[in-house]
Amino acid sequence: MAYLWTKSIHLLFVMAWVATVFYLPRLLVNLAESSAAGEPDATRARLLLMGRRLYKFGHSMFGMALVFGALLWFGHRAWPGAFPDIVAGRHWIDAKLTLVLLLLVYFIACGRRLKAIAAGAAPGSAGLWRLLNELPVLLLLGIIYLVLAKPF
Repeated sequence: MAYLWTKSIHLLFVMAWVATVFYLPRLLVNLAESSAAGEPDATRARLLLMGRRLYKFGHSMFGMALVFGALLWFGHRAWPGAFPDIVAGRHWIDAKLTLVLLLLVYFIACGRRLKAIAAGAAPGSAGLWRLLNELPVLLLLGIIYLVLAKPF
């Protein structure tokens, strides 16, 4: 029972973090478009505020997902009756964690870009941000496949 609750809570925080990973680049698209359209500074300020809050929220969600994920991974050592050994010498977890790390690097890069824009840097191309917004979908697909299939 503890395993299923821990897994459910982990998935809740993962979904909340991934939502921020998907939405942060969309805010960068909006910033680029608002700059190109010459929209008022109030629009830019609102988008930057939303981005800062989203980035902070995303870090909190990632941290909580990490805590519950570590409990799932290592819980069998502390409570062998409550948590199964989900890895059991298999290497799918290595590939999954590599993709999660890439997703985290992407998220941090978007956050740094947001901070640079707030400091006065040009937001860049809306088209490029739209293209980059698709990258996390592919990484997430790989993560989901690895978790469900555990192919190696």
